Amino acid sequence: MNRLLPLIGFFALVALLGFGIWWNTHHESNEVPSPLIGKPAPEFTLPLLYDSTKTLSKRDLLGKPYLVNVFGSWCVTCQYEHPVLMAEAKQFGVPLIGLAWKDKPEDSKRWLEQFGNPYDTIVSDADGRAGIEFGVYGAPETFLVDAQGTIRYKRIGMLTPELIASELKPQLAKLPQAKP
Repeated sequence: MNRLLPLIGFFALVALLGFGIWWNTHHESNEVPSPLIGKPAPEFTLPLLYDSTKTLSKRDLLGKPYLVNVFGSWCVTCQYEHPVLMAEAKQFGVPLIGLAWKDKPEDSKRWLEQFGNPYDTIVSDADGRAGIEFGVYGAPETFLVDAQGTIRYKRIGMLTPELIASELKPQLAKLPQAKP
């Protein structure tokens, strides 16, 4: 029996690893439910990227729905998402706020000059505190906030045309002031 224990342990480990591989291939890794959905967006006041003497706050945005897209010049996935935002942003019917997360302002500006600017407004969160308040796991992430300041949708990972059509636009259509 003592000789079978290592063999049993080996097969148990193989079964556990096999289950993990199966789980990861059959479940979207970006489907992390956010505890913020249905709750007020966190308070924030951040400097504008192109004029750090001015700020944008949650209070400034109340009364109209908006999207917050978290990006960074260091984020490889953001480079793949960016052309999608360039093509789709005007069709959202709500302001698209860029949140340059954990990025030096000069790096964000250079990145936007290179790839284009789909945003209506861009704020700088260089120290990452606002991202922490929003529960950001990593860039890119996108949040839909309604006119009352409540988070209605969160996407961890890049937006694709398919996700915009199947997830984001239906969420926008539910908002009374949105024009998807």
